[in-house]
Amino acid sequence: MPYLSGAAVLLLCMFVSGECWKHGHRVRRWTGTADTQKHSTSVVKKPPDVTKSRKTKTDQLLKVDDHDFTMRPAFGGPAIPVGVDVQVESLDSISEVDMDFTMTLYLRHYWKDERLSFSSSTNKSMTFDGRLVKKIWVPDVFFVHSKRSFIHDTTTDNIMLRVFPDGHVLYSLRVTVTAACNMDFSRFPLDSQTCSLELESYAYTDEDLMLYWKSGDESLSTDDRISLSQFLIQKFHTTSRLAFYSSTGWYNRLYINFTLRRHIFFFLLQTYFPATLMVMLSWVSFWIDRRAVPARVSLGITTVLTMSTIITGVNASMPRVSYIKAVDIYLWVSFVFVFLSVLEYAAVNYLSTVQDRRERKMRERARSQSLPCTCSISQTRTMTMMDGTYSEADTNSLAGYTEEPIMQEEPDEKNQVPEKSEHMVVHLSMSSESAGIKKRKSLRALSIIQNTHAIDKYSRMIFPGSYIFFNLIYWSVYC
Repeated sequence: MPYLSGAAVLLLCMFVSGECWKHGHRVRRWTGTADTQKHSTSVVKKPPDVTKSRKTKTDQLLKVDDHDFTMRPAFGGPAIPVGVDVQVESLDSISEVDMDFTMTLYLRHYWKDERLSFSSSTNKSMTFDGRLVKKIWVPDVFFVHSKRSFIHDTTTDNIMLRVFPDGHVLYSLRVTVTAACNMDFSRFPLDSQTCSLELESYAYTDEDLMLYWKSGDESLSTDDRISLSQFLIQKFHTTSRLAFYSSTGWYNRLYINFTLRRHIFFFLLQTYFPATLMVMLSWVSFWIDRRAVPARVSLGITTVLTMSTIITGVNASMPRVSYIKAVDIYLWVSFVFVFLSVLEYAAVNYLSTVQDRRERKMRERARSQSLPCTCSISQTRTMTMMDGTYSEADTNSLAGYTEEPIMQEEPDEKNQVPEKSEHMVVHLSMSSESAGIKKRKSLRALSIIQNTHAIDKYSRMIFPGSYIFFNLIYWSVYC
């Protein structure tokens, strides 16, 4: 037994000594390798940049928790300058009815906040997304007269924050804004509109925050592919001024101004050309027989209703302004021309009716006074009257005389016929020479001359001449 216990103790001591030797050899081998690597790379390796170190937290690097970012930089001191530049991505729409425009742009702010400065041997900046914006101070710039706006959030909030080691900050965001535009439609559609997008600090007056364009007119850049269907973009430019509010004070305000000129070709095809054709169509009634009442009346009513439809369609797409637009002048003058053509035929029809009534009374008076027989009129003269040389009323009156029986009158009774009746007989029995001259004219020409009133003859020249004169004045004034 003593021998066994002694052997066990000896084995235990040998095992413990072996483990200690292995552990010491391992430590020496690791230490030697580290020393060798440190010695070999001490000359080549650069010192690490803390801005790119993954072991350093952003909050610890920028010291966000060490400062109160609810207050502006240099609180209590002079106004902090905040530079602004804008890149217009698109001009989405212009609404005449709502008198506003929609624009998508990149809005960038530049300022210096020493509380965000950090040490960096390479002077490289750090870029963050919108999550850090909620922890630091940023300018409270808003759009004046905007109706609605939003920051794009696909696939994440389109916000960028870039911080430089000396504390300079670049804050950029992508925004779509719909703002009101004070439009003037007095020259519509031959007009040009000037709209502006206004930027201003909401809380800080000019004593605390000074907004300015970072590079003057070069602070505003646009995409060359921007285009609109109804407008031609003439120019973009920037301005700035102070805005005063009686309850809060003076504020710096920045303006993005742009001028738009309307394309006229669309309105020429859709408004001016149809209106001109309707006016010219109303003139056709001056060449239609004055006795064709349905044709002339239906033509006049059709042109009047068409002009009313054109006027209604144009006003439906426009705001209800209280002043007269250029297109209103043209359309309403055209409407007056069409309406006057209808009144012209009303006057012609009325005067023709009065004339026929007067001739009918004269025939009845002649019959009551027993006009002499017309049997003595030669066959040639009678045929001349029936061929259309005389009017219908004269032919009918002659037909009434020829139907009466032939009566022999005493010589003394012939001398007692009234003077007016003898004049009528002489008028109806024209000389064969004048009748022969009128026979040479075509029947169609005779029909036009016979059935055309004097008012129609003058209207054929007065209406087109007046409308051409109006067009010359209109386009010389508005173009």
